[in-house]
Parts: sequence; C-alpha cells; structure tokens
Amino acid sequence: MNFLYRLIFVLFIVTTALHSSTAQEVTTKPSPFRFLISVAGEFGGDKIAVTHFTDGQTQSMPAGQGVSIAVGGQYQIPKAEKFLLRGTVGFKYITTMASNANIRLTRVPVIFSANYMAAKKLRLSAGLTSHQGIQFNADGLGEDAKFKSAAGPIFEIAYHGIGLTYTAMTYKDSQNASYSANSIGVSLSTTIGKKGK
Repeated sequence: MNFLYRLIFVLFIVTTALHSSTAQEVTTKPSPFRFLISVAGEFGGDKIAVTHFTDGQTQSMPAGQGVSIAVGGQYQIPKAEKFLLRGTVGFKYITTMASNANIRLTRVPVIFSANYMAAKKLRLSAGLTSHQGIQFNADGLGEDAKFKSAAGPIFEIAYHGIGLTYTAMTYKDSQNASYSANSIGVSLSTTIGKKGK
C-alpha cells in the first residue's frame, strides 16, 4: 500500500511539472494567429431597385448598403508587433420594409488587409475587398438580377474595435450596366486567442 501511495505521489509531481512547463511555454510563446469576428453596417451607392408600396411610399436599395457579418483570422507579423494581416469571408444583406415579400440584395465579401497599430488601441487599415455572388432577388414581384463579381480598395480607421470604413467599388449587371457600390460604414471587430508578443 505504501508503494501505491508513493507511486501516486510521484505521478502527481511529474504531471504538475509537465503542466507547469507547458503553461510556461504557452505564456512565453503565444501564437501570432487569432480568430477574427466582425460585423458592419454600410451606406451608399447607386440605386439598384426601388420598391413601391400600396400607401404611395417608396424605398430604394443602394448597391453599397447593407449589414454584414464575417469571420476570419488575424496574423501578427513576428518581430513587427505593430503590423497585422487580416482576412475575412462574410455575408452582406439588405432588404426592404415590405411585409409580403423578401426583396433582397445579397453578396459574399472577401477582405484582405494590412494593418498598422498607430497606438495601443488605434488601428489603421488598407486592403482589397472582393464581392462574390452578388444577387438581387425580387421574390416574385419583379425581375431578379445577377451581377458580376467586383473588387475594390477598402480603408478603415478603428479605435478599440470600433471602426469607420470606406469602400470603393462598381457593380456590373448582365447587360454590363454599371452601378456605384461605394460605401461608408461602421464596423465592430474582435479577436479570440492569446495575443502574440
């Protein structure tokens, strides 16, 4: 029985030592990669469609407008902690106030950006965004429309996760007609994971 107690005690000491060593290694060498989540609301652009209601009111659907949610990652460049690379894939959506139809414009934004931490909580960003799968759905009340994939620059200035964005972009439909999808917006982003040094 004494041997069993001694064995348990030795295993406890070894396990504690290994755990302490692992924890110390994780603390001193955190991963430069962090999981990224962001949401945004954007406004602007040319009218893609106008909805007419029975009470005489109308509602336009600008090409650059919509609410989006995105997920991706942030990479802190080793030995250059003020420089970050970010990449996300999201879903952007806008609808109307119509109660009898789900009229909507949807697209899938892909964003890659280079970021500079000008101060501890102040982030400056410049990058490229591409909108894929751009579709207007009239839900049976009109003609649906598909647009070609589009790309353009995106800029952001953010403080403590709250940012102001500007995107320059042009949509083109199947008839090659152009619509400005330029937009300004407000973004919220956060990262999950241990911060790299």
